[in-house]
Amino acid sequence: MAENKQAAKPGRPLSPHLQIYRPMLSMTMSIMHRATGVALYAGSILLVWWFAAAAHSDAYFDLVQAFFGHWFGRLVLFGFTWALIHHAIGGIRHFIWDMGQGFKLTTVEWMVRANLVGSIVLTILLWVIAYGVKS
Repeated sequence: MAENKQAAKPGRPLSPHLQIYRPMLSMTMSIMHRATGVALYAGSILLVWWFAAAAHSDAYFDLVQAFFGHWFGRLVLFGFTWALIHHAIGGIRHFIWDMGQGFKLTTVEWMVRANLVGSIVLTILLWVIAYGVKS
């Protein structure tokens, strides 16, 4: 059997991995985009639970409303709101990249920061408006 001359040198990785790359904000936001997608999936289950409770009975709907009205339920709803807004803005950023625009490193960094700051600001603004309308 012939010896493979292309074999990797001992002690060297076969491909780049996390120990090679310096963590960057754009890498973190890419991971967050995936994580918010998973969070939206879980949040959709909660939304179905709320609709099912409304269809089931007044007593069951009151129970679900009590959960979402509790501080923990509101925290879950706040997180769901942020995940939705963050994922949507990230989707717009990816759409811009799909159009072949925004690949300059300074533009990428600006868009990533705008995604993070924009999602936080819009989430807080939406909740302030919702509480203002509720009062």
